Amino acid sequence: MASPPPSPSRRRLLQYAALGAATSPATLIASPKPPPPPRGNPIAVSTYSYWRYQEGDRLAVDQCIDLAAEMGFDAVELLEVQMHRKDPAYLQQLKRRAFVQGMSLCGLSTHQGFVTPDSEKRKREIAKTESSLELAYALGIPTIRVNTGRWGTTKSFDQLMKNRGLEPPLSGYTEEDAFPWVIQAFETLLPKAEKLGVVMGLENHWGLGRTPEGVLKIVEAVDSPWLACTLDTGNFLEDPYDRLAKMAPRTVFVQAKTYYGGGVWYTLELDYARIAAILRKVNYRGFISLEFEGLEDPRSAVPKSLALLRRVFAE
Repeated sequence: MASPPPSPSRRRLLQYAALGAATSPATLIASPKPPPPPRGNPIAVSTYSYWRYQEGDRLAVDQCIDLAAEMGFDAVELLEVQMHRKDPAYLQQLKRRAFVQGMSLCGLSTHQGFVTPDSEKRKREIAKTESSLELAYALGIPTIRVNTGRWGTTKSFDQLMKNRGLEPPLSGYTEEDAFPWVIQAFETLLPKAEKLGVVMGLENHWGLGRTPEGVLKIVEAVDSPWLACTLDTGNFLEDPYDRLAKMAPRTVFVQAKTYYGGGVWYTLELDYARIAAILRKVNYRGFISLEFEGLEDPRSAVPKSLALLRRVFAE
């Protein structure tokens, strides 16, 4: 009498056994899966790129979202002082607008200043920054750009730029006096940032953030995952590459400046292939957010900037 055919489950077992006999452990080890293809950085644009503090050019941020989508960006970074409304209904409209356009809102660029011996002024700036954290949370934005602030002894920003960002401290004080003020302010902000899940990125801006050593002194003293670095490629006016490399390991967000038509305040000839290599070395995979700061019409300069950043950050 013939034996009955094996059941479906038994057939599978026999097939697996045959496969195991044909494929030794050594073969499996010698034939690893190929690595996944490299993923380029997502490219965003700051709403600042369409304004640049130019009189008469202040577009609403919802208009900037539409322009960014038309030009082919992946995301938008909002400049808080450019926002003409912050009521809940408008914020939900912005979120929906970005979603429908297939883009994320990736960053919120804010302003604050803790470089003052006046503790009451620092408290007010802390409260303002808490409001910015809450605004980012309401918009689903994961990070805000923060600053140390500056002394304010140079009244005109244009004059500050002519002085290459250098500014004397208030009479009777030194920069070393100011670091504890700034560190204490960010320590006070940590519980709010952690509760909301919004990372503060301290930018190499002006004031105590004019050098990588100044930024890192604050970030390392606070020593929290909720305070890291926002790296601005255009704010080191001399010898930028070594300075950018110092900040790169702590960087969670990158603002990339371009200057087509000549800069509004100054022009830098930045080697973006070199900058991309610096960031690739520390495995930075986050957003690259364009800050166009030139005199050319943004309608032509911003797409050129996007093409440049796509090319160098493609891997």
